[in-house]
Amino acid sequence: MNPEQVVRAFMAAMEQLDYDTAFTFVSPNVAYTNLPLGPASTTYGTAGIRAVLEPFFAPTITNEWVIKNVAVSGNTVFMERLDRHQFTKGWVELPVTGIFEVVNGIITEWREYFDFATIQQGIASVS
Repeated sequence: MNPEQVVRAFMAAMEQLDYDTAFTFVSPNVAYTNLPLGPASTTYGTAGIRAVLEPFFAPTITNEWVIKNVAVSGNTVFMERLDRHQFTKGWVELPVTGIFEVVNGIITEWREYFDFATIQQGIASVS
């Protein structure tokens, strides 16, 4: 699989919260950073990703990650998305850009860029 195919397969599994399948596409030492939270938010490994994402996704009913644009430069994949999360009281939408480094067919680094206030306001509106 080329880098874009790896990222698309990873994202498809993550959208379904199928961590076991998703993690077959990442390095055991993957670095994951939510940039709005700063460099201190970087976690390492699949256990680190799970610890960050499982609590966030636990109350969601459905997740849709609408891919808007993809650009690839060598082993780097830029993916602009609209992440849609359904909670019991409605949907929350968050524009996100993810940047993925893919080496030898696996993701070694995943960085997410989004507006933190947007997700906070969205979650408050459905709480």
